[in-house]
Amino acid sequence: MREKLKKANRVVIKIGTSSLVYPNGNINFSSIDELAFVLSDLKNQNKEIILVSSGAIGVGMNKLNIPQRPVEIPQQQAVAAVGQAELMNIYNHRFQVYNQKTAQLLLTRDIIEFPQSRENVCNTLEQLLAMGIIPIINENDTVAIDELDHLTKFGDNDQLSAIVAQLVHADLLIMLSDIDGFYTANPLHHKTAKLYDEITEITPDLMKQATGKGSPYGTGGMSSKLKAADRILKTDATMILANGKEPKIIFDILAGKKVGTYFYKEETL
Repeated sequence: MREKLKKANRVVIKIGTSSLVYPNGNINFSSIDELAFVLSDLKNQNKEIILVSSGAIGVGMNKLNIPQRPVEIPQQQAVAAVGQAELMNIYNHRFQVYNQKTAQLLLTRDIIEFPQSRENVCNTLEQLLAMGIIPIINENDTVAIDELDHLTKFGDNDQLSAIVAQLVHADLLIMLSDIDGFYTANPLHHKTAKLYDEITEITPDLMKQATGKGSPYGTGGMSSKLKAADRILKTDATMILANGKEPKIIFDILAGKKVGTYFYKEETL
């Protein structure tokens, strides 16, 4: 059933804050370095890779020695501005070790929904991929807020990664989180919870099971990931939700191994 993953050539990888920042708020350099190694190696295999990275606020909190995520939007935006610069500095440093070039794109929903801007974003991504560069995408947290009739937010980077996958017609979206996949219940609270190996349709019953919020540093949760999966399934693409603790799991996913939860539209196989 997962044999087709071996043929995935254009891959969007979304990594959550929990894979980039330790629970104590310090930066997980080991994970970031491993991620850079894996993505650079995939690029050497002639795969086209796009990284959607969370972590701006988490890294900014670390840089500014702020123990708790700010509540006020201007404070969050300021921390995100500091963190985004620091995060890209770290990424650039680690990818350079593997001789891999990267580029940064900060997006807001209005850019995607306005036809001309959408076309420009798509053209930029296509050109970067053609040049062998790995785009690193995040939401532009410094300007993305909900205003009266001008919605700029994607909601979270789970949704952003699914939208990016749609824009570039990706073969696969790999969503790396702090959990092994989607369970019948929260495995932290229910020892009998079972991991779904595969899901072919996002049903109301599944959405009811998607309880709980994300980490203290991120914004996503299981419901957000299911909504992203639903978006992916509607475009006949595929998605894997897996644990990003060790980014080398990406190799296993693309080898067709049974890890994480595999989302696919049954009739397309």
